[in-house]
Amino acid sequence: MSRTGTLLIALAAGFLYASSAPAQDTANYTLEKTQDGFVRMNNKTGEMSICQERSGQLICKLSAEERAAYEEDIADLKMRLGKLENTVAGMGKIPPVVRDALPSDEEFEKGLSYMEKFMRRFMGIAREWGYEGERNKPDTQPQKT
Repeated sequence: MSRTGTLLIALAAGFLYASSAPAQDTANYTLEKTQDGFVRMNNKTGEMSICQERSGQLICKLSAEERAAYEEDIADLKMRLGKLENTVAGMGKIPPVVRDALPSDEEFEKGLSYMEKFMRRFMGIAREWGYEGERNKPDTQPQKT
């Protein structure tokens, strides 16, 4: 059996062992030494990355799937950042009055007419209940001489 086949079997066995362990004991990644460096396997997704040791640090190359997910995350974050920047830029600014949104003179008069009818009807009901208003009350204050 080839060295790569042995490595894949070892990784698969490690993955099966890790997935059967309780969740608290499971590490996110498993590292296996190869002739050229290491193979890192994500124990949750099964994705693999090739790693090399350089200057005392382990450097891993992203797999194609990881790279695509990474770039999708960056694109999503850029879009969200753009929306936030636009929102912040718009804060504190008073939007211009749009003349088309204002009612025409005819619509204004019609609205005022409705208001007038409402007030007259309301005051009629108030009079029926005995409220005469401040103007029609007799002067109840004592005369000062």
